[in-house]
Amino acid sequence: MEHKIQTPITSEIATTLHSGDYVYITGEIYVARDAAHKRMKEALDKGEGLPIPIENSTIYYMGPSPAREGRPIGSAGPTTASRMDKYAPQLLDLGMKAMIGKGKRNPEVVDAIVRNKAVYFAAIGGAGALLSKCIKSSEVICYDDLGAEAIRKLYVEDFPVIVVIDSAGNNLYETAIKEFQVLN
Repeated sequence: MEHKIQTPITSEIATTLHSGDYVYITGEIYVARDAAHKRMKEALDKGEGLPIPIENSTIYYMGPSPAREGRPIGSAGPTTASRMDKYAPQLLDLGMKAMIGKGKRNPEVVDAIVRNKAVYFAAIGGAGALLSKCIKSSEVICYDDLGAEAIRKLYVEDFPVIVVIDSAGNNLYETAIKEFQVLN
């Protein structure tokens, strides 16, 4: 099934999405990778707040290349999501509702997705130049000393993703393998 959705993504929106659905996202999303996640965890451990509003937020695991003239961002392909697995359950428990990356997630992340009625999307790896065309603005929010790993706020229009893990825990990577094995 195909969906066009607006951020913020709430539990009500997440529960309408199913593993394998094609989704086009419009609205504000945040970009954060390993180093930014580590800093957010350190802030939480010290009892400090997060530098972004986490409730109903979407975080895209991506580190952009420099923008070409006239563009808000350079190539913007996803990074491997499993590198954020040690941080994701806590952020989901604090209200994050969606993550965009590529690759598998560990069982603790899947449990947190289900517990919080959230969703994990995959963006197409290797298509960063095409994905960047859906990004209409990019602003560094914090941790600018991290360069490409700084937290950014993006405004995206019809950003294409696929639901990999839905709010019920259905996992496209697992079901697709089973379907492929039946066909062979």
